Amino acid sequence: MAKRVYNFNAGPATLPVPVLERARDEMLDWAGTGMSVMEVSHRGKEYDAMHHEAMSLVKELMGWTDEYKVLWLQGGASMQFLMVPQNLAVPGKPMEYVNTGAWSKKAIKEAKLFGDVKVVASSEDKNFTFVPKDVSFSEGSAFAHMTGNNTIFGSEWHYYPKVPSDVPLVVDMSSNLMDKVIEAKRFALLYAGVQKNLGPAGVTLAVIRQDLLTRAPEKAPTMLKYSTYAAEDSLYNTPPCWAIYICKLVLEYMKEKGGVPYFERVNREKAKVLYDAIDSSGGFYKGHITDPDSRSLMNVTFRLPTEDLEKQIVDEAKKAGMVGLKGHRSVGGMRASIYNAVPMEGVKKLVELMKDFQAKHQ
Repeated sequence: MAKRVYNFNAGPATLPVPVLERARDEMLDWAGTGMSVMEVSHRGKEYDAMHHEAMSLVKELMGWTDEYKVLWLQGGASMQFLMVPQNLAVPGKPMEYVNTGAWSKKAIKEAKLFGDVKVVASSEDKNFTFVPKDVSFSEGSAFAHMTGNNTIFGSEWHYYPKVPSDVPLVVDMSSNLMDKVIEAKRFALLYAGVQKNLGPAGVTLAVIRQDLLTRAPEKAPTMLKYSTYAAEDSLYNTPPCWAIYICKLVLEYMKEKGGVPYFERVNREKAKVLYDAIDSSGGFYKGHITDPDSRSLMNVTFRLPTEDLEKQIVDEAKKAGMVGLKGHRSVGGMRASIYNAVPMEGVKKLVELMKDFQAKHQ
């Protein structure tokens, strides 16, 4: 454990140490099978029990009722950019999107392949430095789509606009899944690539209201229909067994710690420590997000006075056991991704480095 670093990567991201330790201990003999979970049949009773327990934990921790179906999918959130309109588009009705960053733009691009797309709000003209306020979706639209957190730019929705009663609200929560308590019944479809807050890359979580499962066109490809996976509890074909197993361990760990309310409290504390350090630097550190109400709890983005200083501090952080702090190439600067599994000690160590670095280079 002495060799572990503080991992601030945006994804694949850090996982809880107790989860990694348990996976290590069960690697060669999982559930008394004498095999790894990567070797057992997905049709066997041991795997089946674990698979369904993971689904139940998702519903329990997020407050979903039996009105919703939990799906384990593949292809990442990027596959969902096309599966959402494939399944939910309605002829003659616009699909309404909010554009708050790179991933929103990709989702919009895919949706245009399936019909009329209306962008009802955007922050692109200000380089995605905020999330729009007073967003309004139209009655009679096929669905409303939002990106819950913007990993690259560092903004997050801390409220979700009301939608007309006949309009399903769809949210990509890939990088803010379970970072705070949400009112689950407000969402018709939630999806997330899990490699930020819930598990390793390789599986995508989707939770869909069951009345929407019949919307897909009859001639839609079988593997692109949510109903295909729902009918077989995501066991229509071989699922990504290892990734789902790790998600189940993370879900158990979260439940033991106190569930989503516990992680929301810790996440807000971590974010405050880091944002306070940026705000109190006198401009030496400058956050990308100009609206404090739009700041992400998960991805903190900021710049230094020069690119040379940015390179220096990233190098110094790595030598000090902190990795993954270089900002995305489209934004530059630094990005500290402080997902659920990032400990407060890591954030405090980063802030200490930032203050020492400023004192030397002010």
